[in-house]
Amino acid sequence: MNIHEYQAKELLAAAKVAVPAGKSTTTVAEAVEIAKGIFESGSDLVVVKAQIHAGGRGKGKTKNSGARGVILCRSVEEVRTAADSLLGDILVTIQTGESGQKVNTIYITDGVSIEKEFYLSILLDRGLGKNVIMVSTEGGVEIEKVAEETPEKIIKEWVEPGLKLQGCQARRLAFALDLSGDALKSAMKLFTNLYDFYVAKDASLVEVNPLVLTKEGEVVALDAKVTFDDNGLYRHADVQDLRDESEENPFELEASKYGLNYIKLDGNVGCMVNGAGLAMATMDIIKLSGGEPANFLDVGGGANVETVKNGFRIILDDPNVKGILINIFGGIVRCDRVANGILEAIKDEEIARKVQNVPIIVRLQGTNAKEAKEIIDNSGLNVISAVLLKEAAAEVARLFA
Repeated sequence: MNIHEYQAKELLAAAKVAVPAGKSTTTVAEAVEIAKGIFESGSDLVVVKAQIHAGGRGKGKTKNSGARGVILCRSVEEVRTAADSLLGDILVTIQTGESGQKVNTIYITDGVSIEKEFYLSILLDRGLGKNVIMVSTEGGVEIEKVAEETPEKIIKEWVEPGLKLQGCQARRLAFALDLSGDALKSAMKLFTNLYDFYVAKDASLVEVNPLVLTKEGEVVALDAKVTFDDNGLYRHADVQDLRDESEENPFELEASKYGLNYIKLDGNVGCMVNGAGLAMATMDIIKLSGGEPANFLDVGGGANVETVKNGFRIILDDPNVKGILINIFGGIVRCDRVANGILEAIKDEEIARKVQNVPIIVRLQGTNAKEAKEIIDNSGLNVISAVLLKEAAAEVARLFA
């Protein structure tokens, strides 16, 4: 689950991670009042940030006003203008695509005096099965570019499972950023508290870009991106309350209500599969056959009538879908039961109306696969059966011949 920057900053501040003062708002009037308080505290710079679930906001632009997603302001009137130009507009960034994302909330924050900019992230290294902390002196730029062009500038520290970040590790990370004295102590404290937060909240990613050294010698998280492991959300009611459904893909949001693993893609062939590995192979087959996958949909091991019905509804709501490939391995559940479940789902009045002009290819392999094929072939419905994967691939290719 993703959250907004302002939400991440509030959580980090509660975890004793140094962040600039700031507050979110949905109105221009409140933005002005927040800015007045920051200026009156002695700051000479206020930053207005669009809050959407996408990166690249600083380089992005709104469709109507042409404003950047991050605006530096040196007066209350500039804050008023910035807030008015962002709220309600559509921000287009490298991550949103041309459709962009509507800005419903902005974050008014103190513009700290920056001496140096760094990069910091914490995530799981799946290859080693350990959490890894990465830092770089190349902050404020795309880390992918740094990794490709100057990988030696990314320094990593792996933390053993079940252990905290050790003091010597925090010190090595600070040394890697060429910090010393009070700045080194400040960085070590931030690294330790941030790692404790990452573990305690079941986060899957914490990224700070930039992490900054202020002119006063303090290391501060100037930006923050936090993603949580959905499997651990049941332990964190406070995190679940931060979910912003308006920022999520409506198809993926609907699928989550039924316990379906769904990811929207831009293709024309819908996929319904049981098992993530089989889903990946199915998408490969679709591409090799001349189509493009419209989604990743894993219905899980059960594949009963209700899950198939809900899967059909979500796939068919996508106007780009020109065909559907169902690829089920009958291990936990018998193929003949799956076949009957698929046919029953297709007979549903709502689904039957939508699939009239959408060919459905069903490939069932495993226990009672032969019986399942006979059930589908004798159904009299517009469903094409297959047992071998190459047979299913041939049928997909025929759709685009």
